[in-house]
Amino acid sequence: MGKYDTLKLENQLCFPLYACSKEIIRLYKPFLDKLDLTYTQYITMLILWENEKMTSHDLGECLYLDSGTLTPLLKKLEAKEYITRTRSKNDERNLDIELTDKGRMLKDEALSVPACMGQCIPLEKNEALTLYTTLCELLKKLKAKNNM
Repeated sequence: MGKYDTLKLENQLCFPLYACSKEIIRLYKPFLDKLDLTYTQYITMLILWENEKMTSHDLGECLYLDSGTLTPLLKKLEAKEYITRTRSKNDERNLDIELTDKGRMLKDEALSVPACMGQCIPLEKNEALTLYTTLCELLKKLKAKNNM
């Protein structure tokens, strides 16, 4: 092995993760355009459809987004009338994020997105599950290491 082999792109774990992520998000675009959502707005709505109401801090934790990224995203969702943002009564430094009726109704429109995406990704069900499990385990380990 040569002195600079570790610097070759083909030897970087980060690159296939980055490139796959970019390509998958690109595949989502036509389905999300119909919902008038970006990918980041979509994953935000996924969390809110599960939880209805949560703090901006907790939402950021779930999505691995800092407040500098999350705040403009939430403002856009609020402008579309999918969510409301109100100061938390428990902690004024935090915002309570809550779905509106319009945001709840969007959930029905989004039902087809996972199936459509499943047809776009050329993996068998067991391969997709293995990849998902591996990536979730990696995220958990990275989060634990960063919280030390």
